[in-house]
Amino acid sequence: MKAEEKQKFEERIRNSLEKVRPYLQADGGDIRLIDITDDLVVKVELTGACHGCPFSIQTLKAGVEQALIRDVPEVKEVIAVNT
Repeated sequence: MKAEEKQKFEERIRNSLEKVRPYLQADGGDIRLIDITDDLVVKVELTGACHGCPFSIQTLKAGVEQALIRDVPEVKEVIAVNT
């Protein structure tokens, strides 16, 4: 992926994360984009109350990942780097 394409792709991902952020913040958590791999896996860090929460994997897969894939269908998977 060219640098310009990657930048646009990252912007789409960041915009999608901004849509889910209020839901995480409502429960005292937050999310931060860490990396996008060449094979389109998005790595994020769950922070605040989300870090270490027993439901964080469910939130990540059923909430964040589904929202990202809906907005950016090229995304293959979302993984948390801090769980």
